Amino acid sequence: MKLIITSLIVLASTVALAADKVWFMEPKDHSTVAQTFKVKMGVEGRKVCMAGKETADKTCGHHHIIVDGKFIPEGTVVPSDATHLHFGKAQTETELTLTPGVHTLTLQFADFAHRSYGEKLSSTITVNVK
Repeated sequence: MKLIITSLIVLASTVALAADKVWFMEPKDHSTVAQTFKVKMGVEGRKVCMAGKETADKTCGHHHIIVDGKFIPEGTVVPSDATHLHFGKAQTETELTLTPGVHTLTLQFADFAHRSYGEKLSSTITVNVK
């Protein structure tokens, strides 16, 4: 009986950890898009909260989109420049305008101070801008 209970506890922790993820709801990976296109950002296992206000809730964070770049290592502040787009007002949708060609978009979740939650809370897709 003890083995079964231990297994259930391990299974429950694994399920909880697996639920924390971010993804692009729109566009889908390898989509062809217009130069200006809609982006919808998803998150599971975390809450989307505004940046700049510390909270005791360590599941809070907000989205960043990195154009033609990679995830930001855990604990590192997401830069603020033309390729690192911040959504600190808790936005989950936006419009992007990119030049024609193939681009990567990396969705990165970060805390109230823009400190990255790392690769585990990032997701990268490729889009073809026509």
